[in-house]
Amino acid sequence: MFDKICLILVIIGALNWGLVGLFEFDLVAWAFGGATAIISRIIYTVIALAGVWCISLLFRDRVAVGTNE
Repeated sequence: MFDKICLILVIIGALNWGLVGLFEFDLVAWAFGGATAIISRIIYTVIALAGVWCISLLFRDRVAVGTNE
């Protein structure tokens, strides 16, 4: 479950960066009072930590769910 939450946060971060790259619009900063607002900085940090956690997904063995192997 934690992996899925982290993956969702990373996707949100990627979409935000896409908006910044395409339209120069930072959705997090807009929604929470600017890029330097404390809540925006917390959200950026949580998304960054989720990204670091998702690096571990690259190095895990895949386990088939629902099999008896």
